[in-house]
Order: sequence, then structure tokens, then C-alpha cells
Amino acid sequence: MTPDSNWFSSPDDALARLGATGYLADTATATTAYLAGALGKPLLIEGPAGVGKTELAKAVTAATTSELIRLQCYEGLDEARALYEWNYKKQLLRIQATGPEQSWEETHDDIFTDEFLLSRPLLTAIRRDEPTVLLIDEVDKTDVEVEGLLLEVLSDFQVTIPELGTVTATRRPFVVLTSNATRELSEAVKRRCLYLHLDYPDAEREQEILLSRVPELPEKLAGQVVEVITRLRELELKKAPSISESIDWARTLIALQINDLDNAAISTTLGAVLKHVSDHDRAVKELRLRS
Repeated sequence: MTPDSNWFSSPDDALARLGATGYLADTATATTAYLAGALGKPLLIEGPAGVGKTELAKAVTAATTSELIRLQCYEGLDEARALYEWNYKKQLLRIQATGPEQSWEETHDDIFTDEFLLSRPLLTAIRRDEPTVLLIDEVDKTDVEVEGLLLEVLSDFQVTIPELGTVTATRRPFVVLTSNATRELSEAVKRRCLYLHLDYPDAEREQEILLSRVPELPEKLAGQVVEVITRLRELELKKAPSISESIDWARTLIALQINDLDNAAISTTLGAVLKHVSDHDRAVKELRLRS
């Protein structure tokens, strides 16, 4: 299967087209996104929550005019929710309608068809002929056994259905896996993927992101937000502020018509960025705010 021309033509093309969607990628991110399309390999993005991993998949979708299919991972996810399952109720109704005169072989061939197949995200993405971005989000939240379900898709871009045979992709999806690194993924999964680590941006880049996402934000106020966010991330918090929470904070300040982020303003609006009472108390103490 040849690489899909729908993706990026070069790292510079990826940088420009991702930027046009509002996603400000750095050179390493743009280069890896280009290679994922050019080589037809899944892209594993690892890093703390809220640094733009899922947003990158959405940006690739928008930049390439594709459709996003998302598999949200969670503890207890199984084959029936990730790959496919049979519509047993509909099959039973068909069996009851055929009557006893039909042989089991005929009934079997009748009920194990596409008509009775409930396609889940992995199979849906494999079967699509149109440009598709498959997002397997927070894969580290699943059980280790679920990774085995992914291997066939990630290596061969196919799904085996015992009753129907092997369904092979005619057009490879652009596959993005995200992980918050709460557990180590198997070497088998990692071996099949390109790897990208995303961390919190430096102050200059985060200010650039804020001004891009909240254009009405004064540059001075953007700098103050980034300065405080950086200080908060240096504390031992239960949940450090994400980039999306920086953006929420900026929008909060605009809504309240706050033009200077002094201690009173920080104390009043801290709930926009810190979502645990212990983190709030620590921030008040360490930043010497009025509680």
C-alpha cells in the first residue's frame, strides 16, 4: 500500500497547514506528523495531560480535510467496544423468522453478514475509503491485554473477523495514539509506531499560543498569565495546569475585564486553572495570595 498523498508533502508543509488550523507546532512535531503520513506509520504521542496531544490529531484532521474517528480508551475497554460486535438481537429475530426448514449452515451464512455487524472505531476506520484520522486516545488507561487488539491494526492495517475473514484497509488512516504515561506501553506497540514526546511549552511558545487562541488578550496580560502558570507548574500539585486551562484562564480574565493579574485577581480566578482544593491551598500559600 503506497503512502497517502492526502497528508503532508514536507515538514514545512505540515508546519504551515497545522498553523493555519490554530495549532502552533514546533519543528519536531511538524516533522513527525509529516513522517507519520509519508511512511504510513502510526504516531504515538506521549506526555502529561493537557499539552496538546489530542489537539494535534484534531489539527491534522482539519488541515487535511479528513474525518476524525476517535476511540476513547478506558479501563475495561474490550473488543466489542473497540473493534466490532454482532447484533445478537437482530440475528435472533432472523433465526426465528427463517423457521425450522432452513439448515444451520444456511442460517449461519445468513446471519453472519454485514447487515448484522456493529462496527466500532477501529474497524470503521479500516473500512473507510475517504481520508481518515484514527485517534486512539489515552491508550495507557486500558488494560495491557487490549494492546493485543491493536497490534493487527497498527502493523498490517487490517482486522480479522472469524466469521467473515480479514478486512484490509484500502486506504490507510492516519493513526494517532496518545498516552499520559500513567503506565508503560508494551514494546510491541511502541515498535510499530513513530514516537513524539510533548511537554509543556516554554514561556515564549505558550504566550504565542495564548495570543493565537485569545486574540483580544493584551500582550502584557498574556505574559503575566504565562509567568504565573509557569510558577504553578513548578509546585508539587496534584494536577498541574494544562495549556487548555491557561487559555481558559485568559478568557476568564477577558470576561471579567481584568487587565492586570495582581494577587487579588489571581486569588479570585484561580479556580479556572486549579481543580483540586489541595492544589488551591498550596498555590495560595506558595504564591502568598489572600485565601
